[in-house]
Amino acid sequence: MDVIKIGVVTASDRASAGIYEDISGVAIMDTLKEYLRNELDFFYRCIPDEREEIERALKELAYEEGCDLIVTTGGTGPAPRDVTPEATEAVCQKMMPGFGELMRQVSLQYVPTAILSRQTAGICHKSLIVNLPGKPKSIRECLDAVFPAIPYCIDLIGGRYMVADEKVIEIFRPQGK
Repeated sequence: MDVIKIGVVTASDRASAGIYEDISGVAIMDTLKEYLRNELDFFYRCIPDEREEIERALKELAYEEGCDLIVTTGGTGPAPRDVTPEATEAVCQKMMPGFGELMRQVSLQYVPTAILSRQTAGICHKSLIVNLPGKPKSIRECLDAVFPAIPYCIDLIGGRYMVADEKVIEIFRPQGK
């Protein structure tokens, strides 16, 4: 079974300064450990809400580390320092707007402010980048919604083969794939 390389980027001024613990990045890693039977190799970054730093981290994880999946948390709202979607779009060759659409749709079932979220996803080199919200509960709700499509997307862009724990989450691959 392939070892899956996963980048986790927390964009947070306060967490990167040590003012509080980054529970969002940990929530992403814990959730992916539950979902996948593969051995996972995590590449973790906790950085300030600075567009240039986010872009640099995303490119490093995609091009230098060769991550199959890069998941970000934080910086997806309307506040002036929320720049993760802009950084993601700047480094991606293809955008995957369906991810953000589905995550907002799911989140709207829980909170009306989900409409303020600007989460997106895209392909950078051979990596799928997915922007997630900052709260662990919302991270899980969004990942539960979009993850069934992630392994097949990674197949299509030439990434390593993900094997899900079907007792936890069912993934979808077209028949014969």
